[in-house]
Amino acid sequence: MRNRFVLACIAFAAGTLVLAACGSGGSAPTVTPEGPKVSTEAQKFVVLKGDSVNGKAKYESTCTACHGPDAKGVAGLGKDLTTSAFIKGLHDAEAILFLTKGRPSSDPLNTTKVDMPPRGGNPALKDQDLADIIAYLRTLQK
Repeated sequence: MRNRFVLACIAFAAGTLVLAACGSGGSAPTVTPEGPKVSTEAQKFVVLKGDSVNGKAKYESTCTACHGPDAKGVAGLGKDLTTSAFIKGLHDAEAILFLTKGRPSSDPLNTTKVDMPPRGGNPALKDQDLADIIAYLRTLQK
């Protein structure tokens, strides 16, 4: 009786591993200790730790044209980043990924209908710069 129970447990565990391996091709988000989920595509940014002081300088030189010097947005251009549920709900790595891609005006989720260019329109911004900007924005969020 005990042997059957052990064999059943082993079979269940093996089946679970097989099903997990057949999942969604490795693109499913994972939960990290920091909280929100991180997609496979954003995993490479998890290692970046932002510096909010550097981020403020990078924000001021790139993002203020659309999001304002106080990050409260510019009417008809950029959203208020201090209260943005979208940004607040993203893991830092996902926020960095978003900044690397931007959001075209044709995207149905783009409510301003103004392009959010990749890297804020500043191709010189490195991934670490984007991590710093996100760190800075986190200090402003309400």
